[in-house]
Amino acid sequence: MSGPRRICVVTGGRADYGLLQWVMHDIRAAEGLELQLIATGSHLEPAFGMTADQIEADGFRIDARAPLGLQADGPGDTVRAMARGLTGFSEALETLRPDIMLVLGDRYEIFAAAQAALIHGVPIAHIAGGDTTEGAFDESIRHALTQMAHIHLTTHETSARRVRQMGAAPDRVHVVGSPGLDQLRRRPLVDRVALEAALGAPLGPRNILVTFHPVTLTADRGQAEFAALLAALDALPADVVKWITRPNADPGHRAIEEALDAWARDRPDVRVFASLGQLRYLSLMAQVDAVVGNSSSGLYEAPSFGVPTVDIGDRQKGRLAAASVIRCAPDAEAIAAAVREAFALDCAGVVNPYGDGFSAGRIVGILRDAPPREVLLAKAFHEVGA
Repeated sequence: MSGPRRICVVTGGRADYGLLQWVMHDIRAAEGLELQLIATGSHLEPAFGMTADQIEADGFRIDARAPLGLQADGPGDTVRAMARGLTGFSEALETLRPDIMLVLGDRYEIFAAAQAALIHGVPIAHIAGGDTTEGAFDESIRHALTQMAHIHLTTHETSARRVRQMGAAPDRVHVVGSPGLDQLRRRPLVDRVALEAALGAPLGPRNILVTFHPVTLTADRGQAEFAALLAALDALPADVVKWITRPNADPGHRAIEEALDAWARDRPDVRVFASLGQLRYLSLMAQVDAVVGNSSSGLYEAPSFGVPTVDIGDRQKGRLAAASVIRCAPDAEAIAAAVREAFALDCAGVVNPYGDGFSAGRIVGILRDAPPREVLLAKAFHEVGA
């Protein structure tokens, strides 16, 4: 191989960008590696905050864009969006000609990117394979990505074992931790005064950070669960300010957004944001009394702040959780009780099972030292116990 090894990172939205940011930074800084970046998904949609602008504001060059056209959110609309993405990724790969594509997680747009890479003969490095989220079709997508990937970068040993059970050769499975924790170690958060100025509103006597995404394996995409959450929020004491980020672009998000807007309109203790951006989001997480909803951030990042999480329903079912995570049924009474429990929970000494904040360096080292393309592409199913 002549020249630096080209690592093409694909990011589809605010969630995976927050986890990938320091990995991207360290790839760009590493000798022998060249960063390429494809933005897709909600990054390119004004309705979700047009977060591609934030990527560029952070100093990264977007080498290609693969728009999905997320005008509607039914199953057929999502499939057509994936098809548009597949075409866009193929065109980007023809131009960029990367040596490795790096992807994270379980999103449908990331699945389309990996499909294109597979057909173009680009080895895939996958972060967070082997994690489980039994309440969403993301579970199947993540496992499919594991089967398509050539390098596996897992968040903990339990996930690594699952990846090996799926036939991955042990020497291609690496425990690196969650790269989202690198944000907490390497990027100073803003203090309360600066945060309030950035939010445009003061924090309350007590505060909760709420994110609720569609539940894609239920017939109503989580609408009943979200209605229960809103009822539970109404049952909280008047001194609790609710900071709410809008749902992701999964099928069913529009109905949840419409319900949120109607509910929030006449409630002065509610603040709604399309996207807080990573710095504001984590800085706010560090200040609140609880994280509430069904987002993976309540399991990945919140424990590192000693902030309790109320995890609602099955969307994150099966995911490894710290002692600060309270899981509850998706009904109003159970959610309200779990929030009250969270307010009283002592999280001192809680250990985050997802790593130590040094994941990016591990990932970069593995990508730099990986075998050449032809060796990576020659996969064989590894029998457990063989």
